[in-house]
Amino acid sequence: MELVGERWSLLIVRELMFGPRRFGELRKALTGISANVLTQRLEGLETAGILTREKLPPPASVQVYALTPWGYRSEVAIQELGRWAVQSPRHDTTLPLSAASLMLSFRTMIDRSRSGAVNRTIGFQLGDEGFVARVDAEGIAIRRGDPGEADSCFVSDPVTMASIIYGGRPIADAESSGMLTLKGDRALATHFVTLFPLPPKIGSA
Repeated sequence: MELVGERWSLLIVRELMFGPRRFGELRKALTGISANVLTQRLEGLETAGILTREKLPPPASVQVYALTPWGYRSEVAIQELGRWAVQSPRHDTTLPLSAASLMLSFRTMIDRSRSGAVNRTIGFQLGDEGFVARVDAEGIAIRRGDPGEADSCFVSDPVTMASIIYGGRPIADAESSGMLTLKGDRALATHFVTLFPLPPKIGSA
């Protein structure tokens, strides 16, 4: 807790789990954080050796923040906190969340007993962020990338996807409302959204 216990710190680490991000990208993903606080937290995490500053090669030539190898190892702790938190009766699947948060939730909540028969790729275009997931008997591997070549692709936003996967909203309902476009293998997509069952609530309200 001395390393990541300050407000926003662990959320910043979460946002970097899928690769380096610019300052503006981090601030956009972390709704409510001020530029001053973000700067302070980044400096603190860098001092602790959890992240580092890098400069992308030309033509980008911009500064980004990236987790160190040790920083990436914090995912185990974040996942355990996630599994614990969703058992609270106050867990709300309709609250805003970032694209990285949604993707990390997939890595946390996937039920391998349901995913074993699948060995396909699923893409996600969530605003200007693209991800590709491969599901197989080992679970799910996710990376940033162009989702266009995936076997099935969801074009949507993180909140809509969470409402389908964790809130039980039918895919067709999201499509009819204009909040989702589904491309590619529909049967695969329909199966994919069933791979993440939430555990029973055990906390007290």
